[in-house]
Amino acid sequence: MTDTTDLKNRHIRSYVLRQGHLSVAQRRAVDTLLPRFGIPYAAKRIDLDAAFGRAAPKILEIGFGMGESTAAIALAHPANGYLALEVHTPGVGNLLKLIDAQQIPNIRIIQHDAVEVLRDMIADGTLDGVHIFFPDPWHKARHNKRRLIQAPFVAQLVQKLKPGGYIHVATDWQDYAEQVLSVLGEEPLLENTAADYAPRPDYRPLTKFEQRGLRLGHGVWDLVFRRKKDL
Repeated sequence: MTDTTDLKNRHIRSYVLRQGHLSVAQRRAVDTLLPRFGIPYAAKRIDLDAAFGRAAPKILEIGFGMGESTAAIALAHPANGYLALEVHTPGVGNLLKLIDAQQIPNIRIIQHDAVEVLRDMIADGTLDGVHIFFPDPWHKARHNKRRLIQAPFVAQLVQKLKPGGYIHVATDWQDYAEQVLSVLGEEPLLENTAADYAPRPDYRPLTKFEQRGLRLGHGVWDLVFRRKKDL
C-alpha cells in the first residue's frame, strides 16, 4: 500500500544527491564547525536576528556549491548576514573551512532542501536579498521540470522578501537565462532592475570556472529583480 501521508507537500527535487569526495579536512570541519555555524532543519520558523546574534540585512543564498563565492561576498560585506543553503556535504565542509580560515562571522548554513527551508523556516517579509548563482541547468529537455526557477517556487520566494528586496540569479546556460527572465518577469510582485539582463553586480565575484568560460567565449547572464514597494 502506498503511503500518501504527506503527498501534497512533496515536490520535484531540483538536485541529485551525489556521493562526492569528502576530504578529511572537510569532515573535520563539518564535525567541529557545523554545530557553531549551522542551523539544523526543523519545521518551524527561525529568528534570523537571534541566529546571527544581531539585527542586520539578511541575504539568502541557495546552492552555494563549494562556497568560495559565498565566503568572498560575506567577507567583503560584514554588515550583512548570509544564510547559505546547500545539500552536498563536501561543499558544506569546504565553506566551513573557509569560514574558519578567514574568520568570517556572518555566515550561517542550513544543509537541507531549499524548498522545504523556505516553506517551513523562513518567515514572510524577512529577507533583504536572495542569491542563486549557477543553479543546476538540467539541460536535457525532459529534465527541465527539475529546474529550480519555476513559477510556484518564485511565488513562494518573493513572499519571503521585504519590499525592495532583490532576487539575483546568474547562469551560464542561455536557455535557462531565458526561462528565468520569463518566470521572474511574469511574477506580479517583482520588477526587473534592467531592460532584460543586468550587468554583473560588483559584489558577485567571478569564479575560476566562469573566467575560463568567458575566455572561451561562453556567455554568463545575470538577472536582478526587486520586490515592488508599492502595489
